[in-house]
Amino acid sequence: MGHQVIIFDFSVIRGLWETRVKKSKERQRKEKERLEKSALEKIKQEWNLILDYRKKGIPQSKYLKNGFVDTNEKNLDTYGKNSQLQKRHTLSNEVNKERNKFIFQLSGEQWTELPDTLKDQIYLKEWHVYNTSIQTIPAYIALFQDLRVLELSKNQITHLPVEIGCLKNLKVLNVSFNNLKSVPPELGDCENLEKLDLSGNMEITELPFEV
Repeated sequence: MGHQVIIFDFSVIRGLWETRVKKSKERQRKEKERLEKSALEKIKQEWNLILDYRKKGIPQSKYLKNGFVDTNEKNLDTYGKNSQLQKRHTLSNEVNKERNKFIFQLSGEQWTELPDTLKDQIYLKEWHVYNTSIQTIPAYIALFQDLRVLELSKNQITHLPVEIGCLKNLKVLNVSFNNLKSVPPELGDCENLEKLDLSGNMEITELPFEV
């Protein structure tokens, strides 16, 4: 009785093995490409976020945590909105501060005359003087060529100087509730005057023809 001899075709086995190895390498290559692509996409996404945060003026401390970029855009959007509101508030304060440089304000019955330093501030655009014991407005008011608003209500003013007619840019004149008896004709030279309030001056019975 003879022995059964099993013959292996090594070329076939080698072919099968090489095919498996080739498929395995192909899978590894594709996985590597996928991971690299995923990593590149993540890097690209993070870089775009960083650029966006920089444009919004968001400091690095708000989006970098332990060297990693925080991709939670919702939180950063909230920060960005708050930052914008803060900037607007700061800008508004700066505008108001700048505007106040051109406004003179004075009140209190202890004041019987305007302060001497006022004559050096001819750049002023508004006077707001009220509830004082001041009776006269000095002639140097003619120097205030940029004056737009002259609020002089509830004082003790008895007359207005003729120099008030030099205020060519004056738009508002409020001398209500004073002790005026008349208005100077020169007031008619205030060609840009839009509002004149003389109420509460009980002794004024008529206005000059020029006004």
